[in-house]
Amino acid sequence: MSKKVLIIEDDKFLRELLGKKLSSLGYDSLLAVEGEEGLEKIKTEKPDVVLLDLILPGINGFEVLENSKKDPTINEIPIIILSNLGQKEDIEKGKSLGAKDFLVKAHFTPQEIVNKLQTILN
Repeated sequence: MSKKVLIIEDDKFLRELLGKKLSSLGYDSLLAVEGEEGLEKIKTEKPDVVLLDLILPGINGFEVLENSKKDPTINEIPIIILSNLGQKEDIEKGKSLGAKDFLVKAHFTPQEIVNKLQTILN
């Protein structure tokens, strides 16, 4: 069975690019545009890993992270933050809320992001 990766990202280009890249590698990629939708998909789909943007329509990524870590049915699912916010405070907040990793979009190519995901999945 292929591993499921949920991408919660409001940037259509990046969301589709990462989704296609993961699908081409045999992963089952699930996509969500808004925070509420993403949180719902974490609960219903139980992905193997979540790639989470912070700036989202509706509830933001920090709220998605916080809510998922409070829910015992999904709190073990690793969540990687992928954001343009790269301030030390944002990174510390993300990690303190339980993010497995924090990637700043500008510092990583899509391939490097996929490599990080593969490391966590294997």
